[in-house]
Amino acid sequence: MSIKVKFWGVRGSIATPSVDHMKYGGNTSCVELLINDRIIILDAGTGVRMLGNCLLSRNMKDYLFLQSHTHWDHINGFPFFAPIYRDDVNIQIYAGHLAHTCGIQHVLSSQMCQPTFPVPFSELAANLSFEDFQSGESFSLGDGINVKTAPLNHPDGGTGYRIEHDGVSVCYVTDTEHVIGETDENVLGLIEGADLVIYDSTYTEAEYPQFVGWGHSTWQEGVRLCQMAGVRNLAIFHHDPSHDDDFMDQVAKDAADAWHGAFVAREGMVVDVTRTETRALETVGC
Repeated sequence: MSIKVKFWGVRGSIATPSVDHMKYGGNTSCVELLINDRIIILDAGTGVRMLGNCLLSRNMKDYLFLQSHTHWDHINGFPFFAPIYRDDVNIQIYAGHLAHTCGIQHVLSSQMCQPTFPVPFSELAANLSFEDFQSGESFSLGDGINVKTAPLNHPDGGTGYRIEHDGVSVCYVTDTEHVIGETDENVLGLIEGADLVIYDSTYTEAEYPQFVGWGHSTWQEGVRLCQMAGVRNLAIFHHDPSHDDDFMDQVAKDAADAWHGAFVAREGMVVDVTRTETRALETVGC
């Protein structure tokens, strides 16, 4: 049994559609998990537009979102996600940071209010359901898929996820800020023994002191946490918009030298995570 992971958007903060960001990709956060015939979507950044078109071409009708948080770079692809305009599609949307405030439905609908978007949320045809939970809770998605969560250190709150199925575990930990010299016990507990951790690596260790308080971390901290937690592989994720392909090539080299389990996530990359290995797959189309 395996969990297939496809990266549809790996950039943080803002999309970077430029020639020097082509190798690693310019779309913002969106990751697809395929577990048997179940689709789980991690965040709705600009990468979700292409994923939506792909899902319709695959004739997929049922899937759900797990939202890390609702800053623009993680939700601004949602109005362009083609399945929300189809009445034969069922979509569940989960979020863990809004249970005591406005709720995930309000946030997604408010970004589609005129005059900022021409199609109102009320016109969406899909069968949408919304689940606001409290970060730190665990729940089942059925079909043997279990989810554990943890609160993250990020402005306005955020949620880290651990998705488990048949002994295979994938963790999604973005946007989160560490404190130099301390260990984030919430993250450490969530990722313990995981097969793959997708981690907020917006900055390098050298850059980080300039951005304390901005809510992000480094690939070096990701390596440290994964090694402490006995994780098998780390996907370096949420690349800063100023980090072009040459910069990311150097990050990939430095990370591989630091730890054999680390690699840089690229838009379009697919990895197959099993009980024994995490391996890249060749893909054709979507």
